[in-house]
Amino acid sequence: MNILHVTNSLNPSYGGPAACIPALSSALAALGHPSEIACLDAPDAPFLAAIDAPVHAFGPVGHGFGYSPGLLPWLKTQARAKRFDAVIVHGLWQYPGVAARLAFPPGGATRRLVFPHGMLDPWFKRAYPGKHFRKLLYWLFVERCNLVGADAVLFTCDEEKRLARSTFPASSYPARVVAFGIPAPPDRDEAQRAALYSAYPDLQYRPFWIFLGRLHPKKGVELLIDAYGALAKAGSFALPRLVIAGPCDDAEYLAGLKALATHICPADSVVWPGMLSGDMKWGALRAAEAFILPSHQENFGIAVVEALACRTPVLISDQVNIHREIAGDLAGLVEPDTAEGVRRLLRRWLDLQPDARRAMRATAERCFLSRFEMGAVARGLVATLA
Repeated sequence: MNILHVTNSLNPSYGGPAACIPALSSALAALGHPSEIACLDAPDAPFLAAIDAPVHAFGPVGHGFGYSPGLLPWLKTQARAKRFDAVIVHGLWQYPGVAARLAFPPGGATRRLVFPHGMLDPWFKRAYPGKHFRKLLYWLFVERCNLVGADAVLFTCDEEKRLARSTFPASSYPARVVAFGIPAPPDRDEAQRAALYSAYPDLQYRPFWIFLGRLHPKKGVELLIDAYGALAKAGSFALPRLVIAGPCDDAEYLAGLKALATHICPADSVVWPGMLSGDMKWGALRAAEAFILPSHQENFGIAVVEALACRTPVLISDQVNIHREIAGDLAGLVEPDTAEGVRRLLRRWLDLQPDARRAMRATAERCFLSRFEMGAVARGLVATLA
């Protein structure tokens, strides 16, 4: 099969699908199914040069809807030539989805699939009611048609599929579950740890927990700091340090998080390294005693899967949509995204015996390899397309 991926951007700084689509394309090619990618980035964007698959860039475009006059004519040309057996649209609410539907209508020779990547989660409806009203109008007149007419709408897990049905009316689209994932991390354990310790030498001499991700109110970082501070105040446990790593677009919000940690946590117990990438990121995930994400909403959680790939147990909220898979594989611990839930999450980890923690490292790796390693993901997608 020849497969075309259509997406708004491949900029890896956006994380999520943008960072994973090139890896998925490579994994599909390794199975004998070459991929190409159409995006709305500028053709000379430097990050495109590192992508193995052929990339057709139709940008730059402005923020928002992402209209590009060149995309639809090019897609129609590909449809007439029948170059692709399947087209996979990544993401919702933007022009590429409309263009793909117009170029590859229902019943055509090329199958069209849509990967919402968490964009139908009802959390956004509750958190941003104003935006939801605008999306509701767009859903009724545009996006619903994109999904109802698709050959399949792909969800990363059963929980995402279940939640998506409750967000908008008339959700009678053909839903399938196909796991998403990442490639195995580079096998340079010692070099990756060395990169971390060269920048943060104190982390070499005391165990630490890590939160790694964008610092945003939906991530539950306040709950984590509060729970950590409460455990420290109780004095019943010898706590690891807490590393809170990730970018933040809101300086005021970041200052508030740091002020909270200063107020309720022991001095120098919370480390703020900012965004970690490359060897330093992998070194931090490998060296951490546990990865923590008490998110209020998380479709998939790339960082969760990255931690599993590093044999690091994950302590997550039940609002991370893959929490059932994590709990079922004994790859981590799960609790509600509440103050008491996060405190209980940390206490449960601290109560585990060393043998149980070591065993969970092994099950974390097995969970990754069986469910989320990109080769396994590609095989699942091919089976769906067969």
